[in-house]
Amino acid sequence: MLFKLLVRYLKPYGWLLAGVLVFQFASALASLFLPSLNADIIDNGVSKGDTDYIWHTGTIMLIISFGQIVASIIATFFAARAAMQLGRDIRDDVFERVSGFSEREVTSFGAGSLITRNTNDVQQVQMLTMMAATFLVSAPLLAIGGIILAVRQSVSLSWLIAVAVPALLIVAALIIGRMVPLFRSYQERLDGVNRVMREQLTGIRVIRAFVREPIEEERFRDANTGIMVVGRRVGSLFVLLFPIVMLILNVTVIGVIWFGGMKVDSGDVQIGTLFAFMQYVMIILSGVLMASFMTMMIPRAAVSADRIGEVLAADASLKRADRPVTQFPSEGAVEFVEATFSYPGAEHPVLSGISFSAAKGETVAIVGSTGAGKTTLVSLIPRLFDVTGGSVMVGGVDVRDADLDALWRTIGLVPQRPFLFTGTVASNLRFGREESTDAELWHALEIAQGSDFVAQMEGGLDARISQGGTNVSGGQRQRLAIARAIVHNPQILVFDDSFSALDLSTDARLRQALWRELPEVTKIVVAQRVSTITDADRIVVLDDGKVVGLGTHDQLLETNDTYREIVESQLGVEAGR
Repeated sequence: MLFKLLVRYLKPYGWLLAGVLVFQFASALASLFLPSLNADIIDNGVSKGDTDYIWHTGTIMLIISFGQIVASIIATFFAARAAMQLGRDIRDDVFERVSGFSEREVTSFGAGSLITRNTNDVQQVQMLTMMAATFLVSAPLLAIGGIILAVRQSVSLSWLIAVAVPALLIVAALIIGRMVPLFRSYQERLDGVNRVMREQLTGIRVIRAFVREPIEEERFRDANTGIMVVGRRVGSLFVLLFPIVMLILNVTVIGVIWFGGMKVDSGDVQIGTLFAFMQYVMIILSGVLMASFMTMMIPRAAVSADRIGEVLAADASLKRADRPVTQFPSEGAVEFVEATFSYPGAEHPVLSGISFSAAKGETVAIVGSTGAGKTTLVSLIPRLFDVTGGSVMVGGVDVRDADLDALWRTIGLVPQRPFLFTGTVASNLRFGREESTDAELWHALEIAQGSDFVAQMEGGLDARISQGGTNVSGGQRQRLAIARAIVHNPQILVFDDSFSALDLSTDARLRQALWRELPEVTKIVVAQRVSTITDADRIVVLDDGKVVGLGTHDQLLETNDTYREIVESQLGVEAGR
């Protein structure tokens, strides 16, 4: 997967890679040429006392060294640019892919894991690209070129290279082979740390309310210790590798000096040749060492690439139609036709054979006990899930055949847990429609019964909202979420238990304003409080994922035991008669 990922995302930047190859090749040639010049200075300049030759050859070496520096800088610049652009493109594609996931895929991967894959995992691939373009390209050039030139300097000493290089490769292969499973375990444990920390930050109020800080600290400590243990094992292998590599390197240098000294003493090798051979041995082993260092990064990057590939290759359960419908003939209409939904692997469906309809401008309420499937039901309307049986029609079109953007433009959703983004009141409201004017925002706030508290906030519409809307109360957050949905100017408004955080008087005023100001908008209301839905045109009663009652408040009181029990539990026995 790593190779496929690199080929796919580096293809547009082939010219940068070509530049890296050209300048790294020039840099490697310069590095390989310098020892030969050094040998010439010793053999033809120093030994003969020829100062002019030393100055002339030394000047050439300075020029070549300067050229090597310039070539290395340019190659590194090209490598960095290619790596950064690769990281940007992968992150863009992963984000776009995740944005198209339904709640099913997000739950399957886990939010913490998806964040890690789009940050740390992409960073590993990006770092490998950078290091490979910087070192892995030059390493084989230095190693191969060094071997050729070393043999040219002295064939009789080349057996030392034949022993040292395989020894170095064997050591690197053994250690790196043990690192691969550790890197995968490290990334998985990193997911665990992110997941635990995300849960604790999100549920900090619950943790404090139940005095669970010590237990949660222990839970985080366990996850943190797990990643530390794996990291220590990886570090131990790193610590083991470098001493062994340096041992091989130093023993090889000693061998060159020992056996080369005997050759010099016998007159078979000149002193300059011995120095050049030693430098080539250092270049060869340095090249092998760089390649070994790079191969240590490859396993972790390969694990990260596999994890990224899993996200990019994941089949979204929400399939886009080949010829999506963008026009809805029955504006504002919603219809469920024997709709059934099951979660993957579940023994029983959450919803079974749901059938009801809502015409333009009507208000349809959905009630039922906890776990009856109310939230899942309304999630099928904006196609957050796909039905596993039957169909859901919006505007006379099956939602599976509709263009998703066109579908979402017709629906304003107020979720059970309202979420506000970091910014201002205005930026959050304009999340529904960017071109909305201030007057339209204030009008939506008036309908949602939020204009009073927004006017009292410092800055009004420009008042700051923290992440998640934690600097406003639950009721205020709920009303801002309702106002945002109104600003969207939808044909259908879906309220998923959106009035539970409001007091009875605010609830009543808000509903009256909705019915008065938005008479043409279809309203689907999930509610816990019966007082919220008594004036609905139609009430759907759910029980265990099935429709057990359908009618007005008065009709259901007379004919439906389930609805009557709900009313009696909230309003008393007299109200249920």
